[in-house]
Amino acid sequence: CGGTAFPFYFFRYDPKADKWERHPCYGQWNTVARQGDRFFVGGYTVGFLLEWNPFASWTGTAKGNPNSNPRHLTDSEPDINRPHDLLAHPDGKTLVLAGTPAYGFTGGGLLFWDRQTQTKTLLRHTDLLQWHSTMSLVALPNGKLLGGTTTDPGTGGERKATQAELYLLDLATKKLEWHAPLLPGVQSYSDLFYDQRNGLVYGFADRRRFFVFDPTTKRIIHERDTEPEFGLCAWQQGPRVFVTTPNGTIFVLFVRAIAVVDPKTFELRLLARSPVPITAGGDYLDGRIYFASGSHLWSFLVPQP
Repeated sequence: CGGTAFPFYFFRYDPKADKWERHPCYGQWNTVARQGDRFFVGGYTVGFLLEWNPFASWTGTAKGNPNSNPRHLTDSEPDINRPHDLLAHPDGKTLVLAGTPAYGFTGGGLLFWDRQTQTKTLLRHTDLLQWHSTMSLVALPNGKLLGGTTTDPGTGGERKATQAELYLLDLATKKLEWHAPLLPGVQSYSDLFYDQRNGLVYGFADRRRFFVFDPTTKRIIHERDTEPEFGLCAWQQGPRVFVTTPNGTIFVLFVRAIAVVDPKTFELRLLARSPVPITAGGDYLDGRIYFASGSHLWSFLVPQP
């Protein structure tokens, strides 16, 4: 399932039946995530958050109508205008939306939505890292979040921070516990992924610097420039660069290539060159990696060992 832009449409595709379902949708669906049996959307503009019930009839979204499906939950402007990440937390009840702020603003916030109480908490950039916006997020054990920032302002805004940072935040208190510009000169942490197999976080900085971060020691333990071999990683508002399988295998989507991560050596092994540019990722279903290329949905059949 996903969304298109210009025009704005929701789509659902069943590969086994080769059947499509399409509906005009509410705004631009920048980020999507599943939690339990519900599907959530963080969209542009005003950083809206929607909840879709796939098991009920599609009615379309009417703001203020609680019986809509998808249902409008809340907005986040001016602190979030363009969502770049939507984290469905493993606790089963918390959603965290991140992105860049409204037009002319600098410094984006974080939206926390509690599904049990149906309430929101909206942090501003001054509550986190002033003049930064959060570009990428992952959930760590013990109720911690790892975030990667960008110095990019909202459209028409002015860049005020000099380099992006990684930070740790406590989910319960919503307070920052640590932050540092670990990779000198970086302006954006493009995407992050937590590997439960080894407790490490994989990430991309400025779309070309692949790194491995140890949350325990707060150190970068591996880094390489992947552009010469693979090109830039895929990017869009809500890029989904990392794609994982139920058994934990982790793939990386580049603009023109698909690779797999070795969890022991951190090497990236090329699986295929893409005949089309990968403009947004990415998900895995029944042995295939699905990704977007412009207005088309493509898939790659993963080779079996």
